[in-house]
Amino acid sequence: MAHAVQSYPGEWTAADLMQRFGAIPLHRVRNQPPPGTAGEADVVALSEHEDILCELVDGVLLEKTMGAYEAYLAVLLAHFLTGFAREHDLGPVLGPDGMMRLSPGLIRIPDVSFLSWARFPSRRVTRAAFVQGAPDLAVEVISKANTPEEMQRKLEEYFAAGTRLVWFVYHTPRKEVRVYTSPEHATVIAENGTLDGGDVLPGFRLDLAELFAEAQDPQTP
Repeated sequence: MAHAVQSYPGEWTAADLMQRFGAIPLHRVRNQPPPGTAGEADVVALSEHEDILCELVDGVLLEKTMGAYEAYLAVLLAHFLTGFAREHDLGPVLGPDGMMRLSPGLIRIPDVSFLSWARFPSRRVTRAAFVQGAPDLAVEVISKANTPEEMQRKLEEYFAAGTRLVWFVYHTPRKEVRVYTSPEHATVIAENGTLDGGDVLPGFRLDLAELFAEAQDPQTP
């Protein structure tokens, strides 16, 4: 079930945050403005003036966290997707700072996203701070700072807003991609398997061994 976007006046507690996002590291939660009172303008201001990327959920600003390993996997996957999408003139691929306004007061930032040209009648990517609506494909590279509760909520929000395909990329303890066609249905592609674009990017195929081989294991110096 999708979560409704709400505001929560008054002072939030750590218990409030845990109820909604799990045991999320508190350094990811922006205290100014106080949790429950933030708005879309705060997301824009942080991005433009402080170069900080935050998602907005229930009036709470949650900082995006990606280490070098996760960032490299995201950029590499975006490279493969962009090559395919451009070759077949399917639509743009956005990187880890492409902000999506899934609904009023709900801003999400996939690590990689693909949007078909059908979402851009002019065939031009918006210059606005947010893309209005959900991507066709949302990709999240899972880091240690992400909680299961946070990611399940994000998954539900993507599909409720119109996303057709979601990939969760895991690199520890196992290297795999969980492919969601709905919040309830996932297929796990192991490191030696092949990822495909399904109905969203028909014909796209990527051997995961190629993806993961390009990035150094985080335990290796």
